[in-house]
Amino acid sequence: MAIMSSRLIRHQFCIEELKKLGAKVISVQGIMIYVKFKIKNIKLEYLYHINPDSTYFLERIKPYVMAVGNFNTEEDIIDIIKIDLEQFKNAMNSKNFKDFIEVDDKISKLVRYFEDLYLYYNISKEDLKLLKDEVNTILNTIIDIKDRSKRVYYKKEPESFKKT
Repeated sequence: MAIMSSRLIRHQFCIEELKKLGAKVISVQGIMIYVKFKIKNIKLEYLYHINPDSTYFLERIKPYVMAVGNFNTEEDIIDIIKIDLEQFKNAMNSKNFKDFIEVDDKISKLVRYFEDLYLYYNISKEDLKLLKDEVNTILNTIIDIKDRSKRVYYKKEPESFKKT
């Protein structure tokens, strides 16, 4: 008779919870898990894996790539995916949703361009200052837009806008 560890039992429970939410779940050797949703015509996909210290690293890979963070348990992963799924379902009701995704894709492209810029080229101090100023302008614009926009989701506080 095979004995399942408590971690494997918890893991199976979490997979079942994700499936109840409508996810297709693919396990790769028990250490990397793909979680896929299709809502309307939008794919919402996540990847999480077990870190060497038995914590979990979660990232959203569709509709755009974003590191979500490290979590202590798979239950934490389920909770954050539930919130993210709920937020995306809400955001999809916006007539601006496709434009937001397009802007996010361009921001991701910007990060890749910037990385190639400093890995492949010797950038002058003046050009680096120019880039820093432009990035600060964009960050300040985002804060200004947030401050004048109506908040629509309250079940979780936005991590990025917390004051440090």
